[in-house]
Amino acid sequence: MTRVLSVTSECVPLIKTGGLADVAGALPGALAAEGVEMRTLLPGYPKVMAEVGRRRKVAEWDDLFGGFARVYRGKLGDQVLYALDAPHLFDRDGGPYLDSHGRDYPDNAERFAALSVAAAMLCAEGVEGWFPHIMHCHDWQAGYAPLYLRELGASDRVASLMTIHNIAFQGLSPASMISRLGLPRSEFNERGYEYWNNISALKAGLVYADKLSTVSPTYASELMTEEYGMGLDGVLRERQEDLVGILNGIDEALWMPPYKSPSGKAKHRAALRKEFGLPEWPGPVCVLVSRLTEQKGIDILLQALPALLDRGGQLVLLGSGNRDLERAFQDYAEAHSGVAATIGYDEALARRMIAGGDAILVPSRFEPCGLTQLYGLRHGTLPVVGLTGGLADTVINASPAGLAAGAATGLQFHPLTAQALAQALMKLVNLYQDRDTWTKMMKNAMAAPVGWDQSAATYAALYAEMVRPG
Repeated sequence: MTRVLSVTSECVPLIKTGGLADVAGALPGALAAEGVEMRTLLPGYPKVMAEVGRRRKVAEWDDLFGGFARVYRGKLGDQVLYALDAPHLFDRDGGPYLDSHGRDYPDNAERFAALSVAAAMLCAEGVEGWFPHIMHCHDWQAGYAPLYLRELGASDRVASLMTIHNIAFQGLSPASMISRLGLPRSEFNERGYEYWNNISALKAGLVYADKLSTVSPTYASELMTEEYGMGLDGVLRERQEDLVGILNGIDEALWMPPYKSPSGKAKHRAALRKEFGLPEWPGPVCVLVSRLTEQKGIDILLQALPALLDRGGQLVLLGSGNRDLERAFQDYAEAHSGVAATIGYDEALARRMIAGGDAILVPSRFEPCGLTQLYGLRHGTLPVVGLTGGLADTVINASPAGLAAGAATGLQFHPLTAQALAQALMKLVNLYQDRDTWTKMMKNAMAAPVGWDQSAATYAALYAEMVRPG
């Protein structure tokens, strides 16, 4: 059995800001069926410590970046969870990365270097007699761990995998922090962890890990281009033989639709319209559950929206982010009876929207994998997506070929512009009027493989390839 320590800064159901948490929460269970024993190391945020408690201490340090720290063992369902209890770093009222005013914690570099150090130490020394074969690091928050593992002299026994969930976040720190972070000064160069005279936690992971992965095959290709690589494309091109794209999945039991066939959606659509006071119009009800940012293409949706509304379509929006975009959609909802906007996030409401909507809009400019379109597919809520990243890999376009083959599950648009999105929305309305075609697409979507089976097998094979001999 392959033993893996997963090192992550968030994990459902304990702490979540994005898709990383869903993946970290789902992987241990999905991999168990593949003969992989995965345990998860998570910072001891207040919610995490409330769940894990301080009952079983398995490691401790008197001084971990300015204070004592202990690792406690707990359970996350049937899986083992290790919580790094370092109150001086993680016992805070805000979120995992931002304070209650929405600002980065000034010591984020030390906070997540501590997570990386703890991970490397547990791998090097074992924990409760359990010695991992693989250290699986997620995003910049665990980026230093492969380098720390090497400095501990354990990288010849324990292999490391670095997964990029979103390369836009790189964990940059000034060079003056090299000593503070316990990094080898000799490695502060172009081929090491230096990034334009700064320290990059993510680059450290990309340089020193044995293998690299990201969350879709298309995003893996995109990352090696200047447009998408965020300044790290050269590093990734050099390591392309070590880079693999493995699609995320979703927990199919957790996202079970409240109906078994397309005909069951009608009452949920009616309930959604009633909840938001939308009139009975002839076009599709489109839903959007998203951060309201330009990365997510929300600005181009604002420009393209008349193409949907003028043809009898409607929009129900749930999200938060850019204040100007929040206000723009609130103003739109006040002025137009076909638009409803809720600023914020509500998991139960998101589920009702996905169940009741006819289509789900994901107009992202870039999207490493995306989970929203997978939730849509599961519910027969047809995705309208930009042709990028995991959106390109998971949605079969209603092109003439896709429709002729009876395989289409949604709509893709390219280029990633308001005009191209408007054309896709017009096509969506036309398809909605063709009830036979629409029903076929719903059936295709609901039958699409969106779970973890195939991806878990791919991860297991990658781990097996990485295990050190002996």
